[in-house]
Amino acid sequence: MRNKVSLKDIAQKVGVSTAAVSYALNKEKEGKVSDEMAAKIRATAKELNYQPNQIAKSLKIGRTNTLGLIIADVSNPFFATIARVVEDEAKAHGYTVVFGSSDEKAERSWDLINVLANRQVDGLIIAPSEASEDQILYLKEQKIPFVLIDRYYPDIPSSFVVLDNYKAAYDAVFHLIENGRKRVGMLAYKTNLYHMQERKRGYQEALQAAELPVGKSLLKEVKHDDTKNGVKAAIDAMLASPEGLDALFFATNTLAIHGLKYIDSLNLKVPTDLAIVSFDEGEAFDFYYCPLTHIKQPVDEIGKEAVQLLLDQMSSSNGRIGQIHFEPELIIRQSSGA
Repeated sequence: MRNKVSLKDIAQKVGVSTAAVSYALNKEKEGKVSDEMAAKIRATAKELNYQPNQIAKSLKIGRTNTLGLIIADVSNPFFATIARVVEDEAKAHGYTVVFGSSDEKAERSWDLINVLANRQVDGLIIAPSEASEDQILYLKEQKIPFVLIDRYYPDIPSSFVVLDNYKAAYDAVFHLIENGRKRVGMLAYKTNLYHMQERKRGYQEALQAAELPVGKSLLKEVKHDDTKNGVKAAIDAMLASPEGLDALFFATNTLAIHGLKYIDSLNLKVPTDLAIVSFDEGEAFDFYYCPLTHIKQPVDEIGKEAVQLLLDQMSSSNGRIGQIHFEPELIIRQSSGA
């Protein structure tokens, strides 16, 4: 195995001191050697394929130029896109991103926080899982810079970048009502996370505004770890309810994908038998026979703002908090019967 090239190796080849090599390779100390000698030293370093010791450098300057990203579900197109945007935006500012998926589990999120903290990342961007409030409080106590994305805890002051989930759901459901649908169901995940609670609140208040009944029979929740079976059971229950069902609002694109597959297996036609609106878009929807009405999130802007907020927080000595709510956009297509 070839030995790693050191500053001493470069110094010996050029015929200068190791201090002179260090000065030439450290741009903050330019002027300690002549421009001509600095150029010669750098050329030699390149020729010998010199790689600086990043760990030592990080300890010296007090930062690693790495950010940690914890997303909720890497298989979800929304989070996959967020990861790409965050990575690109961080790179543009000279940072590398290390990321992992919590799979919506608090214990896995805690493991990832510990791993990333031990790697001494300079800051974290997190889509928090349910029951992880103590993790957020820990980060605050340890003064580790972080920004929450997609979800947040209203009772814990923190920086976050999110969508106005209440308005998004309200607009989607009211759109179905305006198109003559009176028995609108909603399929959501069973969780206490604030963003999902807000989507359910938007659904319920849109029905109330139209003076339509708001009952549990048309609002169904499924568990994350049994989505496929949960979606089938929920749709069966809504179709069998006394009110019947003529429209369905899916609270996530993953729920929509499972739901549309099952609806097709029942030989129900969209939008004739069931009008549909989904939260988020997805490439899978492009292959569906009926173009899907959906709530569009500004994913690029969310990812970029999260990185910028984190960088601002990292450079601020007072731990400044920034909170950004993005407006949703309802993309109206054929599935809602417009």
